[in-house]
Amino acid sequence: MEIRQEDFFEIHAIEGAPKLLGKLLCTNINGEVKKLRITETECYMGTDDLACHASRGKTPRNSVLYEKGGLCYVYIVYGMHNLVNVIFGEKDFPEGVLIRCCEGFEGPARLTKALGIDRSLNRESFLTSDRIWLEEDGYIPSEIVTKPRVGVDYAGEYWAKIPWRFVDKTKKQCS
Repeated sequence: MEIRQEDFFEIHAIEGAPKLLGKLLCTNINGEVKKLRITETECYMGTDDLACHASRGKTPRNSVLYEKGGLCYVYIVYGMHNLVNVIFGEKDFPEGVLIRCCEGFEGPARLTKALGIDRSLNRESFLTSDRIWLEEDGYIPSEIVTKPRVGVDYAGEYWAKIPWRFVDKTKKQCS
């Protein structure tokens, strides 16, 4: 069943990150539908979170973070890898959830490549899009563990060690 209810995305990202575990991230690119089960997420919460793209203020690149929950945020890292986030929460409070891993694909760049996700999906609505959406099929993770986020040492020890990475322990993990 597709997740198209606004209230699913109106919660804070810290609540949304574990709720995404077990959901299916789905794309329809050039008529080819693909679905992967989300097994690992990371939460980014506002301008105080020094690992969040919004920590240095609103820019054209990160402005989608400031929108009402339910949008897709796709950005490029290292000049070549697309990463995908789900925006949660209220307008003007920047918070999102990075999809770090999906079953069968370890790493956020590998899963976006497998699903055909690129910058053309940035700002696409999970509520209305026919190119990217979320589904649930009844799977519920039996155990969710929290860990520190990956690759954010630049943000300082506090923000690097905060346990805002959520992992479905029963599925293969990224790291």
